[in-house]
Amino acid sequence: MHLSLRIFVSLTLSFFATHLVLAQDGAKLFNTFCATCHVEDAQSRAPNLNLLRQLNPENVLSALEKGSMIKVGAERSRKERIALAEYLTGKPYDPQHHDPINQDAFCSNSTTRGGTSQKNLSWNNWGANNENTRYQSEKNSALNLNNVERLNLKWSFGFPGAASASTQAVINSGRVYVGSWEGDVFSLDAQTGCIHWRVEAEAGVRAGLVIDDQTQTVYFADLAANVYAVDAKKGKVLWKSKVDDHPLARISGGPKLYKGLIYIPVSSREESMAGDPRYPCCKFRGSVVALKQNNGSQVWKTYMIDVAAQSKGANELGVQSYGPSGAAIWNSPAIDTKRNALYVGTGNSYTSPNATLSDAIVSMDLKNGKILWSQQFTSNDMWNGSCPETALNHSNCANLEAPDFDFSAPPMIVHTTEGDRIIASQKSGVVYSLDPDKKGSVVWQKKIGVGGTSGGIMFGSSADNQAIYSALSDAVRVGNKLDPNSGGGLVALDQKTGQELWRTAHPPCGERKLCSQAQTAAVSVSGDLVFSGSIDGFLRAYSTKTGEIVWSYDTAKPYTTVNGVKAKGGSISDAGVAVAGSMLFTNSGYSHHSGINPGNVFLAFELSK
Repeated sequence: MHLSLRIFVSLTLSFFATHLVLAQDGAKLFNTFCATCHVEDAQSRAPNLNLLRQLNPENVLSALEKGSMIKVGAERSRKERIALAEYLTGKPYDPQHHDPINQDAFCSNSTTRGGTSQKNLSWNNWGANNENTRYQSEKNSALNLNNVERLNLKWSFGFPGAASASTQAVINSGRVYVGSWEGDVFSLDAQTGCIHWRVEAEAGVRAGLVIDDQTQTVYFADLAANVYAVDAKKGKVLWKSKVDDHPLARISGGPKLYKGLIYIPVSSREESMAGDPRYPCCKFRGSVVALKQNNGSQVWKTYMIDVAAQSKGANELGVQSYGPSGAAIWNSPAIDTKRNALYVGTGNSYTSPNATLSDAIVSMDLKNGKILWSQQFTSNDMWNGSCPETALNHSNCANLEAPDFDFSAPPMIVHTTEGDRIIASQKSGVVYSLDPDKKGSVVWQKKIGVGGTSGGIMFGSSADNQAIYSALSDAVRVGNKLDPNSGGGLVALDQKTGQELWRTAHPPCGERKLCSQAQTAAVSVSGDLVFSGSIDGFLRAYSTKTGEIVWSYDTAKPYTTVNGVKAKGGSISDAGVAVAGSMLFTNSGYSHHSGINPGNVFLAFELSK
């Protein structure tokens, strides 16, 4: 066969093979996430498959990315949305409809090269350390009360196609590693924002990344419960491992590395799917998985519910129901090297019977995953998407009074003069101090917020050597909208006693549009500064001593980005800022849960001279 003909045949076969895989993936995605609504049912308000077949892929993608289905589309990666669009319409999609990243944005083509001022500094993993404190000492940060007013925007980077930006960044050897809900993971130059490499995951990347300094390998996970190891210098995928077979399993908490193992918390979207009475609720069980970091093979897996869900009969619509289920782990584990233990906070049960490890802090042996002890703080919290008053049907709800008080925030380890303590912050608005040497017995507890399904304390407190800093959501909903005049605030507590040291209210929204006072994002501490992002789009710096707001920046606006992607900021939620040397990095734009202003920008700030 002539060489050119062989190339043509090879490319043609590759094209059809790719689209066959996409079509198969599209069918699976539709059956998992869409079929319960898009049914042949006269009472269904969603168009059925026959009607969708009359559209073209661009129509479907527009609805998923910009139209009525944007909240559904934001949960899926670019690959998954394209697969859905091709499956639903039966037509191939033209990739030219997506704005490609300008090739000049890659460092190899960039006229501006990065410097070395951040080369020896780092912010590694979700908590900046394995104890989850999100604390950067004065040794590794130049930012302080005396100079924070000189903190200015240096560059901005747009995540193509994304409606949310919330992955915790990692800083290492002059590079910044960050993922997106679109499934892209980037290695960026810290000084210029140019792209060293780009890796596309199977699904969106919400969880923080972690890097091994010695092997220069970066590890991350996606919203389809896959874990990846990538060469941090070259962007080559070294291995990929799926850690849970449930179709709605995901990884939303950052992985942790310790002594050759990578520890993965597993959560799911099943509790949201349960809002549809036609969904057979529920079978998912939260877990922690330990993998060998050199090849991704599983060493152990510990479920938070030790028995698989059993059939419980049919709900009032005749749909099969199951239980026990739930106890998802939304947060990043804390690693206690002194006691060879791992700590996680769990979520609520989805169905009855209630799980004994739901809404709990759980300690596990690092080597084998054996549960060492647990403390449950909210019993009978059997909550799912069919339980709120606004739900159209409560068929899948086991307890209409369930408060939905997950531990969405990761536990922290702090060291006081009276001993080590585990600090646990709950959506109930309560902060707990636990004694790891007394099976997690409560040393003190302090209720600092009202609490609710959106927090209380949502994605994480932080700690320095003296205090704990907790941002409050306390969002109040009026129908399906957030009340702009309620919620928010930042509170400092004494680590030893839980005594409130100061409390700073969120500035009022006033006439600002798309505003909420809720502060759901994780908090970060750098020297004598506390950084807290808000649903209103502002990033603020507070004095650790007094709580005074000493610097603020409105991120909710359009940006001209270094990679040529159209981008805007919006609500800040999920991850906190990352700080190294004279630089600070944050995401802006959030369309999930309490997020009211979507966006897709990653911002780098630096102290001006």
